Amino acid sequence: MAEMSSLSERQETILALIIHEFVEATAPIGSERLVEAYQLEVSPATVRNEMSLLTEAGLLRQPHTSAGRIPTEEGYRYFVRRLLGDTELSPEDKRLIQHQFHQARAEVDEWLRLAAAILARQSSAASLVTSPHPDQAHLKHVELIETTSNQVLLVIVWEGGEVRQQMLTLTEPYGQEKLSATANQITHLCTGWTADQVRKRGETLQGFAAEVIRLIAETMTRSDAASAGDIYRDGLANVLMQPEFSDTESLGNALRLLEERSYLEHVLAGALSPSASGVQVVIGGEGTWKELRDLSMVLARYGAPGQATGALAVLGPTRMAYGRSISAVRYVAGLMTDMVQDAFAGQAGGSQSTKTRQRKET
Repeated sequence: MAEMSSLSERQETILALIIHEFVEATAPIGSERLVEAYQLEVSPATVRNEMSLLTEAGLLRQPHTSAGRIPTEEGYRYFVRRLLGDTELSPEDKRLIQHQFHQARAEVDEWLRLAAAILARQSSAASLVTSPHPDQAHLKHVELIETTSNQVLLVIVWEGGEVRQQMLTLTEPYGQEKLSATANQITHLCTGWTADQVRKRGETLQGFAAEVIRLIAETMTRSDAASAGDIYRDGLANVLMQPEFSDTESLGNALRLLEERSYLEHVLAGALSPSASGVQVVIGGEGTWKELRDLSMVLARYGAPGQATGALAVLGPTRMAYGRSISAVRYVAGLMTDMVQDAFAGQAGGSQSTKTRQRKET
């Protein structure tokens, strides 16, 4: 393939126009169509010649002898890295998204579900959002809620807002008053502590409180071992209806990535790495991302490094609207970062953050 820097300005223009048209049309793009649609000041023959050169460079391909051209994975990469530029959502879209977040309830899972829904809608693709996950869980709050005479719901809240729930079966009824007193005792003793610290505290206690603390420590240890928190998905139908996924293998890869947690955690590990910054675009399984060979992913990390971070992503065919997807991921990641920073500042139960309300509209 030719070096990326070898393309002329006209070739770059033609490549960008073909990508723009193909995203909308899903059919090979011919030279006459480009000349007519964009009133190019060159003949169709000249455009065909440039398209042939782009094909030789590996940036376009010709599916059929008499057909037009479509972008290759390398063509998309060149477009995203060299031609797309710095994209932004419109002020109207930003105001709408901010309004939706402002109207959402303060619970973390409401923010995460909303983020997934917004990303799916803005990109017309599938979206994935992981809950903010601490590098090491620190206990914030514990609740014990009686559901039946011998069934109790244990609710554990980490600093940063992540929540875990577990049903407990008691040998004898305790009553809600005693359950609440035990929960308050554990919260008072263990707030801000890690799994190991909570476990050691439990060794100094006896009875029901000691058993609850042991369960809390086990839950925190499992959380620390996971590379991501809860995963929220939206927009699966947006992907399944695309013609690229009409064959069984491509559809299977898309479904596996969206549904299998271990598979998904492997792909998101790069976004959750402390070395990752900004929006990443992975096109057609480049590098070590072979799981994405039929797909493209736009993803970013959000949160407060060293405290709690999560990832959000847009997933779709290589023929996706990269500009809009990148803009949506970047903007929503900024809003989610504000949310996590506020949660660690002790404002998780309050109203939307000052920074979020003041985030620029342009």
